[in-house]
Amino acid sequence: MSDASSNRPAPKSWINAIHAYVPGKSAGADGKPLVKLSANENPLGCSAAALEARSNALAPAAYPDPDARELREAIGALHGIDPSRIVCGTGSDELLNLAAQGFAGQGDEVLFSRFSFSVYDIAARRCGAVPVEAADTDYASDVDALLGAVTAKTRVVFLANPNNPTGTYMSARDVARLHDGLPSDVLLVVDQAYAEYLAAGEDDGGMALAAAHDNVLVTRTFSKIYGLAGERIGWATGAPHLIDTLNRIRGPFNVTQSGQAAAIAAVKDQAFVDAARDHNAAELGRFNAAIEALGNHGLRAIPSKANFLLVLLEGQVSAETALSAIAEAGYAVRHLPGQGLPQALRITIGRKEDMDVIAATLRDLVEGSA
Repeated sequence: MSDASSNRPAPKSWINAIHAYVPGKSAGADGKPLVKLSANENPLGCSAAALEARSNALAPAAYPDPDARELREAIGALHGIDPSRIVCGTGSDELLNLAAQGFAGQGDEVLFSRFSFSVYDIAARRCGAVPVEAADTDYASDVDALLGAVTAKTRVVFLANPNNPTGTYMSARDVARLHDGLPSDVLLVVDQAYAEYLAAGEDDGGMALAAAHDNVLVTRTFSKIYGLAGERIGWATGAPHLIDTLNRIRGPFNVTQSGQAAAIAAVKDQAFVDAARDHNAAELGRFNAAIEALGNHGLRAIPSKANFLLVLLEGQVSAETALSAIAEAGYAVRHLPGQGLPQALRITIGRKEDMDVIAATLRDLVEGSA
């Protein structure tokens, strides 16, 4: 008897090796809706100006501007970048995937640090390349480990800075050292999805490297501090030949009309961005202090520069138990055993009252187990 599966289209072997991206949950195991602090969304929502522009732009019968010209001009004006060196995408996820697709393929290697954004592994496998993880140093990317993992097959290096899901941050000096140590034909992609959460004056130098070199691409998103995750808008900047490559293979109308309008208005409302950054800094600081106060009970927070905190449960209480207790209190946070973090929870910074409830829940849980 013949195998029926041999008589149907079969995906490439490297596609079968992909573990599909798992989004943050917004409900408990019983289906009960929870306050969603599992996807690093902005608890303040988005700019009122962006919301109004999105509503006014609705014209579903017309295609959006395929080049997102006005949006690229607004981004360029804010960051001092020639708009011709900017490409927009369906979130930065599309652009990360396109970077791997454009510059790596079957038999090549795509390199990133352990405990990096899960999309990097998917992007590598999607184009037939081999994902390679470099060792971390206490959950942070390590320049020497990354450079030590480079081989003749390396074509793309992904660096999330600040990193997701750990919140760790690589200094401009170390980012420059990483770039200097890479062969000139290896593409360095600096994923700055959380860069707007950095304090004034903090800069990893990625934009300057992208402006000065032919092998650096920087990606950003409107999903985080701008609060436009539902519209799926991202952008990248780099040398003209890098932008040209991404433009050749991106979707022809990849950013919606409403998304472009909302993002343009959001870029022009930096007061909202400042307020969101200030809110996050205050609540991240308070929540981090609450976790540190429980250090004797086995809780440890990884220092974060993003809008979330990775909390390690290294005592008697397991991450699964803490996850259930937090859900019982009405909140969804992120457990990441699939990324090698079975003992950790990634907790998005929400409103003050949210963080107080979660901190109290964890305190009661670990003190009760002592």
